[in-house]
Amino acid sequence: MKIGVLALQGDFIEHESMLRRLGVETQEVRLPEHLQNLDGLIIPGGESTTIGKLATDFNLIEPLRDFGREKAIWGTCAGAIFLSRDARRSQPLLSLMDIRVERNAFGRQVDSFEADLDVPRLNAPGSESRLYHAVFIRAPLIEEVGPQVEVLARLQDGRIVAARQGHLLATSFHPELTEDDRFHAYFLRLAGKQETIVACEES
Repeated sequence: MKIGVLALQGDFIEHESMLRRLGVETQEVRLPEHLQNLDGLIIPGGESTTIGKLATDFNLIEPLRDFGREKAIWGTCAGAIFLSRDARRSQPLLSLMDIRVERNAFGRQVDSFEADLDVPRLNAPGSESRLYHAVFIRAPLIEEVGPQVEVLARLQDGRIVAARQGHLLATSFHPELTEDDRFHAYFLRLAGKQETIVACEES
């Protein structure tokens, strides 16, 4: 298996390190040709408007959309915004995943926090449930999900912070900044099961 990490901006190196720990070959993606022969792609955290602008400048928007209709993409933090159909403002989006997000929903960087999440999908069948310790940095919130989207995790107050639509995955937090590799392993399982995704209409 070979997984790409969009390397235009943000913490792509940390994702690469986590994937290598799991024995997976990685590829930094900066141009359309870098998407060839990949089984999946991670869009890292960073600044979503900058990621969108650079993806536009490098003619990556349509190749990324075509890739995401057939293969797995995971957006973390800013990557989740870029993957969404609606970010409540005008900016380049892939509009692949039927979610609406609110940017910086929890405040500025000084308001970053950590939380233990119950994520049943990460627990092996028959095993004891183990919480996932998530790191939120200027995090977006998944405000609304479409009918084909499965909610994977919520904060204690019920707000959505992780969701899946087929082989598309969005998390508000940064799994690459922890020692827990279960979310990366979960994404690899999604990348191994490909199914066609119909892109959302842009708002």
